[in-house]
Amino acid sequence: MLNIAVRAARRAGSIINRASLGGSALQVRSKRANDFVTQVDGAAEEAVIDIVRKAYPDHGFIAEESGETGADAEYLWIIDPLDGTTNFIHGFPQYAVSIAVQRRGALEHAVVYDPTKNELFTASKGRGAFLNDRRIRVSKCLKLDDALVGTGFPFKELRRLDLYMKQLQVFMSKSSGVRRAGAAALDLAYVACGRLDAFWELGLAPWDMAAGALLIQEAGGLVADITGEQEFMSSGDVCAATPKIFPAVLEAMR
Repeated sequence: MLNIAVRAARRAGSIINRASLGGSALQVRSKRANDFVTQVDGAAEEAVIDIVRKAYPDHGFIAEESGETGADAEYLWIIDPLDGTTNFIHGFPQYAVSIAVQRRGALEHAVVYDPTKNELFTASKGRGAFLNDRRIRVSKCLKLDDALVGTGFPFKELRRLDLYMKQLQVFMSKSSGVRRAGAAALDLAYVACGRLDAFWELGLAPWDMAAGALLIQEAGGLVADITGEQEFMSSGDVCAATPKIFPAVLEAMR
């Protein structure tokens, strides 16, 4: 099943790379304020679903562009064909394909593929996390003071901007730095491989978080929502970090 996810992610990545190098005009439309979609998102998602359906015709999907189908199936594929569309539109090379497989509500497999760097992050429950077939672990950061923290702006939930700005102020004063690159799936993958020590964001969708969350857990990190519980997939609020600094990150987020 992981091999099918990898094949699908690479197929989507090739579509994205061809579009980024092709020089043809992108067809961009706004789904809502500050949230965009292109024909490349649609083509990449269709490619992923086509590959999965041929291998597993009885599986269901939760996909960013086409929505939910077969939600009562034992296996659900949670797909973001192009996480970081706004970056892609501007030629800012920070975006990825994110694919997770959930079985009866539990995350089983994860792939995050960065087509610009040809970096493939993979994980299966109980089998560890990998970057291009090399085992990865979260960083050994011991204190929030020393941590490099990733974040994402709540651009879909501007009503919560006051809360977010308070959180940002705390993290900027208590960590060694805060970074916002604009693709949550990659930010979470970067926590899994130690490039970031922690990450937090408000108002994400399941396809933004699913694969990255399993990567972090399999790399030895912790993931929760703002209450410290495992409801981040439904609440949309996520906090992730290395084990030693996780309590401090959660407290700062609160």
